[in-house]
Amino acid sequence: MSNFDKLKVRQNVSKKKAYKELTIIRNTIIWIDVVGAGQNHNAIFARPFNEKDAFPQQLTSKEYNIKNNFHGYGGKSYKCIDFKNNFYLIWIDQLSKAVWFQIFKNAGKNDRSQSKYLESVQEPRQLSKSTEGNFDASFVISENFFLYGICEINNRDYLFSLNLEKTKQDIYRIKKFENFAGDLSSNPSASLLSWIEWDSPYMPWEKNDLFFAQMDFDGSITKIKRFSNKLINSQKNVSFFQPYWISEKLLVCSEDSSGWWNLLFIDVSDIERIFITKRVNRKLIEYGAPQWVSGITFFSGTIKNLFCLAKKENSWILEQYTDLVLVKEFSTPFTSISDFSVFQNKVLLRGYGSDFLGIVLEIDFAEKVLSNFSERIHIDHIKDCSKPETFWFKGFGDQSTHSFLYKPLVENFRKPPLLVRAHSGPTSFFDGSYNSEVQYWTSKGFFVAEVNYGGSSGFGKAYRERLNYKWGIVDSYDCKALALELTKSNLVDSEKVVISGNSAGGLTALNCLLCGSIFTAAICKYPVIDLKDMHYNTHRFEKDYLNSLVGNYAKNHDDYIIRSPINNINKIKKPILLFHGKKDTVISYKQTLKIQEILIQNNKYSEVIFFENEGHGFKNIETKEVVMQKSQDFLKNALNI
Repeated sequence: MSNFDKLKVRQNVSKKKAYKELTIIRNTIIWIDVVGAGQNHNAIFARPFNEKDAFPQQLTSKEYNIKNNFHGYGGKSYKCIDFKNNFYLIWIDQLSKAVWFQIFKNAGKNDRSQSKYLESVQEPRQLSKSTEGNFDASFVISENFFLYGICEINNRDYLFSLNLEKTKQDIYRIKKFENFAGDLSSNPSASLLSWIEWDSPYMPWEKNDLFFAQMDFDGSITKIKRFSNKLINSQKNVSFFQPYWISEKLLVCSEDSSGWWNLLFIDVSDIERIFITKRVNRKLIEYGAPQWVSGITFFSGTIKNLFCLAKKENSWILEQYTDLVLVKEFSTPFTSISDFSVFQNKVLLRGYGSDFLGIVLEIDFAEKVLSNFSERIHIDHIKDCSKPETFWFKGFGDQSTHSFLYKPLVENFRKPPLLVRAHSGPTSFFDGSYNSEVQYWTSKGFFVAEVNYGGSSGFGKAYRERLNYKWGIVDSYDCKALALELTKSNLVDSEKVVISGNSAGGLTALNCLLCGSIFTAAICKYPVIDLKDMHYNTHRFEKDYLNSLVGNYAKNHDDYIIRSPINNINKIKKPILLFHGKKDTVISYKQTLKIQEILIQNNKYSEVIFFENEGHGFKNIETKEVVMQKSQDFLKNALNI
């Protein structure tokens, strides 16, 4: 790898570190960032809205590792609540394994000139004792100064409470859930709670239930009611997404009974008579996403000024509602959006694009904003960038299947080699956002294709369910079908076709080498190679994931064996490059270790590389540079270029 290539990787990585977990409260933006040289300490910061050059104020000391490990994948690790005219800041600390809490208020004008925007009203307080478990950050505060939340202890979820006036207390378990729960929220007075629950054998995006609870003045639950409606979920499996209160009695969420995650407004004036106020049914638009991590936000604001995000084809739209009526739809230049937060007319989000890195967008909608406000967004576009082109092709069962194509930036070959990328998940998707690895290969003359194989998200429920019981079949077929389509079109060199995949995408990639001769080589990071091992040893959240992807283990045991690359590795004679971190807790590196010797014996160009201090997803910049250099050397030999 040249020095220029290394610099490019470092620049792309370093720019992504700032402004994690953004939130807006009143006129203040709050976020998390690393402090010090290491990655194990971070802090919460603040600055005024729309003052990007303002010097950030550090709200918490560097003595914390603020992180959420809820359900294994985590999510947002703190919450700031506008309560009693103060900022109530609650965070999860992994060093003390406890929930912490501090109160702030707006600072005076003199303090603001010293870059002090919030003033501490109460010093940090450790609310809970050290707990061997995981907390979610969907906290709620009641009028009687109790904190409510959801925690995970000994493989079971609980609704709990903590007294905000005490320290280092035992968590009080209010309710033991049947299995999983999440997305806790409340109306403004905290007299009503809501959450979602799901149980075996479903994942939350396959089937879950929406619950409501009525709270007494002393903080105890008096009634719990499961939402059931003949138009929605009384007779079929439905997934609810982000129940969010917009007034004392009204809640918005999305649900996929129509085949797409669409908006639903629910009236809870009487918990015994919960009814639908309004449904918004729109095809080809998704107001939701698979809940891998907690704290994903598509809805924010109040009934008087509600903003909703939605994925529309390959881009995102922002909708504004007043009294449940759509006022305006705003197009955006973003391929992906995160950290969405609203306070009154102020909208905050982080947007990503096909030719720019994540930018923080702050817009005050009290001012007149045109339907297309892209002109108001300052974007530093990346030069010499290959932009994705949408390409639909016939995949498994002749069904229309989506992909992104990236043409080479330089002509280094008579016909360019093809790199096919299979995403992880597998219930995930490629969104066309800028990716440094994709751009690296296009700058070397490669043609790159990203496959949203059957089972991917963002294209409706039926598309997601194409992979049911067929993981290892549909995904691999779709990758091969796209590669064949591109070679037949004479766009790429049919003798130089490579497939790559990480995690679940690794299983797809390795299975592609087993059938047919289209692929010349494969590059995989921390791949799934043994479905039987995954069934027995995966973490709690994904314990039942294979039920829908492969089938019941007892009844479909043979499928688990047949579709596992580890049981067919002797049949693969083509070169494979594997990377795995020894600290991977999702897929043990020992699985890759088992096939290392066989791979190298089968093909002289095969190689397996382990990293001592990496886990499931490589974090270290030096590691990423090694991966790119080794991949380039590998393909020079494997493809004879």
